[in-house]
Amino acid sequence: MTDLPHDPRSIHVGAEGVSPEPVAPAHGEPPLKPRRGFPLGKLVLGLFTVLVVVTIVFAGMAWGSWRDVERVELDGVMVSSPGGTNYLVVGTDSREGVAADTENAGVIFGDGVAGERTDTIAVLRIEDGAVSLLAIPRDLYLPIDGGAPSRINAAFAVGGPASLIRTVQDELGIGIDHYLEVDFAGFLGLVDALDGITVDFPYPARDPKSGLDIPVAGPVELDSSMALAFVRSRSYTELVDGAERSDPTADLGRVQRQQQFLGALFAELGQTMNPFTLLDALDAVAGNVRVDTELSLTDAARLGLAVRGSTPATATVPTTPSVTGSGAQVLLLDAGAGEVLDAFRG
Repeated sequence: MTDLPHDPRSIHVGAEGVSPEPVAPAHGEPPLKPRRGFPLGKLVLGLFTVLVVVTIVFAGMAWGSWRDVERVELDGVMVSSPGGTNYLVVGTDSREGVAADTENAGVIFGDGVAGERTDTIAVLRIEDGAVSLLAIPRDLYLPIDGGAPSRINAAFAVGGPASLIRTVQDELGIGIDHYLEVDFAGFLGLVDALDGITVDFPYPARDPKSGLDIPVAGPVELDSSMALAFVRSRSYTELVDGAERSDPTADLGRVQRQQQFLGALFAELGQTMNPFTLLDALDAVAGNVRVDTELSLTDAARLGLAVRGSTPATATVPTTPSVTGSGAQVLLLDAGAGEVLDAFRG
């Protein structure tokens, strides 16, 4: 075998393993420069550029949906809350935008239901990163917008958001910084965008009036129509040890179930890491939501980050059952309600 000439770049095998011997430059050639890895600065700059582009794209997509949100002029109506930010959250029973072939359409549309009423009234407070939720029963009986007493949902039915806000501020002493309203179609779209919301049922439950039908106990993933039936249920009936047991608390029981659902919704948002899913959720409700003109996209994003994955401290306005002179069953503000209300007054 012919001996090969010695290669100055030959491989050296030693106790440490295989390693190249030092390379001697040829006569007259400049010394070889050592190889270097990809510059870290360029790598960081590249990643930063990608992040900026992605952020701009998502912001643009979000802005496209945000432009579809209807604005309500409430200038001079809202009184800012000290120490935190209060959002008056209203769910209405408007059927506009709900498809006629939607599951449970019969109970959603009802017989001759027209107009728009409040199904849900709540104050959501953000203070030092903590999230609190105060439910206001719609049967709460008090002076409406400085006038004659009636159920609080009458404020919205008669005078819209401005009348409802003034009633909450004047009669409950809670300042309102922003207003958010969602109707049936927006609620259905939001749940669909998140592929359902899981709620834990201690017993099988049903309510023919709202269309609720939960045949088994335990965690149940509710689709949009069943989720709507759950939060609207006022004749909630459980099957306990083979016997039906109806919830005697009517509107108060419904308020508790709505709070339970919102907690599950916030948890679902917290577990959703896919930004496209979150954009789908925004797009699903954009055309069926109303907000005050002062609420910007940045404000809405801050709100979303605050409630996403949070476990809000929940409370209900303390009330006492009563009957009006005409025989209507209503709820009066309890004499000891101040302590609960103070937590939302700032």
